[in-house]
Amino acid sequence: MLKTLVIDLTAGKGPKRKLAVCVIPTTYHLSLKKAAAAHGVSKAAMADPHDASKSSGYIPGGISPLGQKNPLPTVIEETAVLFDTVFISGGRRGLDIELNAEDLAELCSASFADLLAE
Repeated sequence: MLKTLVIDLTAGKGPKRKLAVCVIPTTYHLSLKKAAAAHGVSKAAMADPHDASKSSGYIPGGISPLGQKNPLPTVIEETAVLFDTVFISGGRRGLDIELNAEDLAELCSASFADLLAE
């Protein structure tokens, strides 16, 4: 099971938010420092749930990396490729999609990186 987290790459500066997506296993925590590095910025923060919902078109708790209203740059935790298939949110709470991690990366133009907090 993977969770979709929306982060703010502007880290709270300026009126215009630059959002991005990180996809990590549900039992782990995201390292914002690693997430920022994976997205090529120096700092990141968790996005405001309202901003995440408005950008993706999904409600918090059901945000999917696929089919977003405004597709965001996406990075997937690198260990996802160790499994034959993974489950991601299907766009609403309780709906999951099973697919291969490489297929997920291709569908959302994502890259893989180490994103997990120690």
